Amino acid sequence: MDAALKERAAGVRMLILDVDGVLTDGKLYFDHAGNEMKAFNTRDGMGIKALQKVGIEIAVITGRKSEAVTKRMEQLGVKHVYQGREDKLDAFLDLLDKTGLDAHETCFAGDDWIDLPVLIRVGLAVSVADAEDRVKQQAHWITKRQGGDGAVREICNMLLTAHEKHQVILDEILAS
Repeated sequence: MDAALKERAAGVRMLILDVDGVLTDGKLYFDHAGNEMKAFNTRDGMGIKALQKVGIEIAVITGRKSEAVTKRMEQLGVKHVYQGREDKLDAFLDLLDKTGLDAHETCFAGDDWIDLPVLIRVGLAVSVADAEDRVKQQAHWITKRQGGDGAVREICNMLLTAHEKHQVILDEILAS
């Protein structure tokens, strides 16, 4: 990790994630009755839990509404969940107001044009490997993994390393 990225990442107090294309592969799955389904990577969940243990808050801002997102975020203990918010900037500004954080203390991970208004305002802008080109151009850092395939875990690991907490989490797991 280069010095500029480490400095940005070390200042992050909240990780904000898009869902479709970041926490999931971006595909929409429907069963025979028309119910929407989403697949979440369990390693992403472990990374999210690790960040929470070291005091980094997690939030989700997504343009779509999904019961699957509600349930998964409840399982992970994510308190700040904004669904059905095509105006992600409005949701982001509300989140800052509610938490008292400054934009430079946040990291946002996105993959598509709808994410750009937030990406250009955060302290650390991240895109997943398979993001739209314009999003990658705006990012301070691009994951090696694609959305839904462990990209969020990669972001979590990078933040843990920058905060020098990676070993703390491993030691806690090994001690149990």
